[in-house]
Amino acid sequence: MTPWFFGYGSLVNRATHDYPHAQHATLEGWRRIWVRTALREVVFLSVHPVQGNRIDGLIASVPRADWAALDQRETGYDRIDATRSVQHKAAASDIAVYQVPTAAQRKDGDHRILLSYLDVVVQGFHREFGEAGAEHFFATTDGWDTPLHDDRAAPLYPRAQQLTVAERALTDKLLAQVQ
Repeated sequence: MTPWFFGYGSLVNRATHDYPHAQHATLEGWRRIWVRTALREVVFLSVHPVQGNRIDGLIASVPRADWAALDQRETGYDRIDATRSVQHKAAASDIAVYQVPTAAQRKDGDHRILLSYLDVVVQGFHREFGEAGAEHFFATTDGWDTPLHDDRAAPLYPRAQQLTVAERALTDKLLAQVQ
């Protein structure tokens, strides 16, 4: 049986990957959170369990159960089983989600959110779920008190995308509401 993953950040932006059969799904009982680790100077977008919450995203199949490329992309995360928490309309079972392990998280540090990364995430949510989907991303993510690093002019995020003026304005508008 082909395994699947649930993407809740940059993996929602189909321009950042070529995994087949991607489709809308919801992870029940979880929220997103910006977390610091010793692995890098920028924060990771992760998930943490919060009863009664849900986050939207995409599920996609992992052909031939070849997790190597995705595991490398998601270095710093543990791949955990989320099959029972994911609501979807696909013929999918064996669904994983990536989470930064609690033991690897740090409370302090001068870590920042890369604006080029956030732009990719918001672009993906906007394309998949419309403006309401982008708003829901912000509303279901914790840690917006984390400082921002504006790297739009010279993106540090390796899968940065070109944004339209409207897409950039949407990110800026929604960011202003939470910071």
